[in-house]
Amino acid sequence: MLVQGRGKALPLQCFPMHFSSFKRALFLNLGVLACAMALSVAVGSVSIPLRDLARLLWSGVRGTALPADVPAFMAVIVFKLRLPHTALVLLTGAALGSSGAAYQGVFRNPLADPYLLGVASGAGLGAVVAIALQGESLTAGGFLIPGAAFVGALLTVALVYALARVDGYVPTSTLILAGVALGALASALTSFLMLQSQGTLQRAIVYLLGGAPLTGWKPVVAILPYWLVGEAILLTSGHALNVLQFGEDQARQLGLNAGQAKLLVLGAASLVTAAAVAFAGIIGFVGLVVPHIARLLWGEDYRRLIPLSLLGGASVLLLSDLLARTLLAPRTLPVGIVTALFGAPFFLWVLQRAKK
Repeated sequence: MLVQGRGKALPLQCFPMHFSSFKRALFLNLGVLACAMALSVAVGSVSIPLRDLARLLWSGVRGTALPADVPAFMAVIVFKLRLPHTALVLLTGAALGSSGAAYQGVFRNPLADPYLLGVASGAGLGAVVAIALQGESLTAGGFLIPGAAFVGALLTVALVYALARVDGYVPTSTLILAGVALGALASALTSFLMLQSQGTLQRAIVYLLGGAPLTGWKPVVAILPYWLVGEAILLTSGHALNVLQFGEDQARQLGLNAGQAKLLVLGAASLVTAAAVAFAGIIGFVGLVVPHIARLLWGEDYRRLIPLSLLGGASVLLLSDLLARTLLAPRTLPVGIVTALFGAPFFLWVLQRAKK
C-alpha cells in the first residue's frame, strides 16, 4: 500500500490495516453504538422495555399511530426527551473522538486532545459571561449560553492562530504555546467572573463539568450544520494526516502543502469541538482516550482511525452519560465527572507507557 503525492509514492509500512480488518472494526463499532443508543433511550427514571421502544420507533419511522398497548407517556419520554438528548450526546462524543484523532495526527503526539488550542477555556469563558449576564434565569435568552460559548471558543482559536503565525507560517511549537497561554488566560478570567458573580457560581460549575442544561431537538438542529461541515473535512483528511506522519519536509517532497493541510484539519477539528462544547458543556478525556484505544486496536492509518474514533467517541460518551444519569439516581451527575473518573487513570497509564 502506498501514499500517493503528485506522482510520487511512499510505502505505508506503519499503516498495515487491510480493508477487511477495517470492515470488521467498522461493523463492531456500529454494533456497540447501536446498543449504546438503545440503552440511552430505554434506561432512566422511567425504564422503557426494549420491545416497546422498538415498536415506538418503528411507528415513528412509518408515521403510523402509536401501538394501542403502549402508554402515551412513553412516547412523550422517547420522542421529546430521550431521543433528542441521545442525539446531542452522540454528536458531541463523535465530534470529540474524531477531532481528538485529528489533533493527535497533526501534532504527531498521542497525548494531544481537542482542548489543546484553548477551545474549552474560550468556550467556558463565553458561557460564564453569558450566565453572569442572564442573572437568575438560566433559560432566558434561549441559546445565549451555547452561542456565547461557541463564539468564545472560535475567537480563542482564531487568536491562537494569529499569535502563532510567523511570516505566514504556523509552527507547531508556537501554536501549542499560544494555545496553552491563551487557555490559561481564559481560565483565569473565568475563575474571576465566577468569584464576582457568586449567584451564578453553581450553574457555571455545572456547565464547566459537562452539564449543559439544554433539552429538546433545538440544540441538535443548531449543532448539526457545524458538525456536518467539520466532520466532512476530517473524514476526507486521512490521507493528508498519513503523509504528515513522516514529517513536514517529507510531506512537501510528496507534493502536499503541509501548512495548508494542517490549517484545514485544525480548523475543522476546532469547529466541531467548539460546537460540541457550546451545546453540551466541557467534557474532558473523550478526545484523548478514544483515539488512543482505536490506534492500539486497529492501527495508525488515519483514513480508518478518524471514522473509528468518531464512532467510538459517540459510544463512549453515550455510555458515560448513561452512568451519569443512573449512578446517583434520581440525581444526575455532569457527564464530565464520569469521563474524568475513567479517563484520568487511562491518561496516567498512557503517560507511564510513553515514558517507557
